[in-house]
Amino acid sequence: MRKDKKQVIGDEIGDEQIKLFLDFEPVDATSPSLHKLIKAYRGLRIDDFERFLTFFVEAGYDVDGKDEQGNDFIALIQDQRNAPDYIELINKARG
Repeated sequence: MRKDKKQVIGDEIGDEQIKLFLDFEPVDATSPSLHKLIKAYRGLRIDDFERFLTFFVEAGYDVDGKDEQGNDFIALIQDQRNAPDYIELINKARG
């Protein structure tokens, strides 16, 4: 594969499929916003996650939602290998 080409694994997904991640609701005291971010983080590729964030913010969800221990999205993923790219997107979504 050429170095200037990005490898795409799996089928492209549409906006409606990405918006389905806005439907997930927590079963504990985690904020609905944080729960949706975590589900999208686990289920979407970085490019799709970026598209998800647009819908997420437009729907009025909070990128700074917290779990029962007071951790936000960045605190929960910061030690993971791909975290810097996702953290950058969250910071852009904050404005």
